[in-house]
Amino acid sequence: MPVHEGQREVAADADFAEARGWVRNAEAGFPLVPSPAYATERGTPYLRVPGVALLAKPAVHIGNLADFLGGFNPELDFLQYLDDPTPLPPAAQLCKTAGQLCYASFGPKRTLNARADRYFANIKESGHGSVLEHANFTFLFYGTSRSVTHELVRHRAGFGFSQLSQRYVSGKALRFVERPEYVHDAELHAAFERRIDAAAEEYDRIAERLLEAQKAGNELLSGEARTDLRKKVQQAARSVLPNETEAPIVVTANVRAWRHFIEMRANPHAEIEIRALAFRTYLCLAAVEPILFADYRIAALPDGTFGVETDYPKV
Repeated sequence: MPVHEGQREVAADADFAEARGWVRNAEAGFPLVPSPAYATERGTPYLRVPGVALLAKPAVHIGNLADFLGGFNPELDFLQYLDDPTPLPPAAQLCKTAGQLCYASFGPKRTLNARADRYFANIKESGHGSVLEHANFTFLFYGTSRSVTHELVRHRAGFGFSQLSQRYVSGKALRFVERPEYVHDAELHAAFERRIDAAAEEYDRIAERLLEAQKAGNELLSGEARTDLRKKVQQAARSVLPNETEAPIVVTANVRAWRHFIEMRANPHAEIEIRALAFRTYLCLAAVEPILFADYRIAALPDGTFGVETDYPKV
């Protein structure tokens, strides 16, 4: 079964217009690339590809600049800045305003919003990426294995993370992630399903035994509240869970940090699972803020996956 309908039919010279077919809800301003759930015959749930859902993005009200701009010499005509007839997406507007503040570029000779593409091309070419740090985007990543999130949380500058805790979440919410190498190989796929069935069964068996020991007064499993008691059992039982266990995570980062993540991870040399995550993140960001991510080009890779390229790395 294909991971995404039409994915394998996309030509090697695929452009954004083709790949954007993976994206849903873009017209509402909060795009997502969904990930369907599957289950083994025994009912153990798993996913095959990263799900990427935009949860939050900047909101901008440049009208609040009026008092600031009106306090300068009227001959500068800074208030004209508020009457630009071309609206920009919020993050692009925020970053452009921040950049133009650096040079007090609010008068008639400034780069107008209609030429924002030229403005940001100059920002990228000059490497002045600090203005991109003002706009933050928050995503839910799911269908991501523990292996992937171990790599993801190494991105520290400009990032914030909130990840599912296996200590506080019961085994009833356990799901797993199948690696792409297994999906179309009958033997490896069957072995994966057997393995996660066994892991889920072993987790339940250990948790049940630990609950019995807890009720019998085992000191290592004692706790003062119901939450403490559950945590003591789950933190022990989770030790048998493989790296294939799903680890959903909410991630917030600014545009500059997201660009670094995409360039590092949607890269032919990146690990295949995190490459898929980074590429889907790029698709969502490009859908909601096309100006800020316009320099990226989709690269169809020999292994059938996708990455991105840019002439302006490390902005």
